[in-house]
Amino acid sequence: MIADIIKNRQLYSAISPGIARGLEYIAGTDFSAMEPGRYEIDGANLYALVQVYDSIPKEQGKWECHRNYIDIQYIADGVEQIGVNHTGKMHVITPYNPEKDIEILGGDGDYITLSKGAYGIFFPEDAHQPKIAPANQPGPVRKVVVKVRIG
Repeated sequence: MIADIIKNRQLYSAISPGIARGLEYIAGTDFSAMEPGRYEIDGANLYALVQVYDSIPKEQGKWECHRNYIDIQYIADGVEQIGVNHTGKMHVITPYNPEKDIEILGGDGDYITLSKGAYGIFFPEDAHQPKIAPANQPGPVRKVVVKVRIG
């Protein structure tokens, strides 16, 4: 897992071409007026999901992981916490669904706080719990999740 601000994106461009392209897409796009939904960058290989929601109490959050995609979760506006832990330290609640590329896990972990201009990169071994309200105070969030296909 990586957490940083978008102006430091060049530090991670060598990880993979998909991550580099996803970070450049984020840096070069004004998400303030974009409607929520899916935006193709390179078909199923690289796409963005624009989301608008209110953050939620930690007790309502779900731990998830993916096998076929890396998530770049960018906060375009607002603030949220995202839980993170290694998948090997979690237990399966809902088995992996290959059509949706998601497995729901149980357990606990550490939390990072991301605010406007910050992002986290979550790899397949990174269980993550997004959308969490800092200090249990829900608030509006505009987030972009760039999905980077692995392989």
